[in-house]
Amino acid sequence: MIHLIVGNTGAGKTTYANELKRNISSLVFTLDKWNKLLFLPDKTDKDGLDWFLERIDRAELLMQNLILQLEVSNVDSILDVGLSKFAHREKYRKFAKEYNIQIKIHFLNISKEIRQERVFKRNLEKGETFEFEVSEDNFEFMENWFETPTKEELQNAIIIKE
Repeated sequence: MIHLIVGNTGAGKTTYANELKRNISSLVFTLDKWNKLLFLPDKTDKDGLDWFLERIDRAELLMQNLILQLEVSNVDSILDVGLSKFAHREKYRKFAKEYNIQIKIHFLNISKEIRQERVFKRNLEKGETFEFEVSEDNFEFMENWFETPTKEELQNAIIIKE
């Protein structure tokens, strides 16, 4: 099974994914960690959103290969990979359908105020889920970037509210 962890910045996706992992036989894919290790050291000031999106696509091709291997071993995949856009979530729904893998959406529907407080606290404390600082501008960008899951997407989903 593939678990899609969906929520805007600061919703607690990584914390939730790690807690879910403790309860089921699974592996967590946290894209922020991959970005920090694989891509951020090479990023220049000239590199923008398209630069990141290209690298995310490549990393996700590797993740998909690993998901298929895990599925054969009856190990669930937990995707903490952003999933901010409908099209991104749809990509995984199509992938799962193509390979006959069950999928479950977990939507963390947390208010902007709580998420913003969490992000700025995480920036200061640099705790377990900290990978890089999220500025106020980045936070606001993600507010506008995020597409709330549709009613259809949320059928049979697990919805977490504050």
